[in-house]
Amino acid sequence: MLRTQGISVTVVDARFCKPLDKNLIRQVAKEHEILITVEEGSIGGFGSHVSHFLSSTGILDGPLKLRSMVLPDIYIDHGSPQDQIQEAGLSSNHITATVLTLLGKPKDARLFK
Repeated sequence: MLRTQGISVTVVDARFCKPLDKNLIRQVAKEHEILITVEEGSIGGFGSHVSHFLSSTGILDGPLKLRSMVLPDIYIDHGSPQDQIQEAGLSSNHITATVLTLLGKPKDARLFK
């Protein structure tokens, strides 16, 4: 979806929260203007560890925009995994809209919400 908007991305599968791959996170943060973590867990997981690392090393003192997308604090009905991801706001549409908003393209972002 982002490619159709002329936006290239890097996807990193960080399979495990710990040990944190600090070198990889530092490299990705240095080479990109936006860093988004997406996880099917609650606040306090991988995104929190990345945020802590980036802030404690001063990387967030620069131009990097960081967002963590996690499960919201709501009850989500049983359903297919796709339906639950959609309701949780973690679908590819939601990720695309988040990127476009961070790039200052809220009008384009509405197409994906």
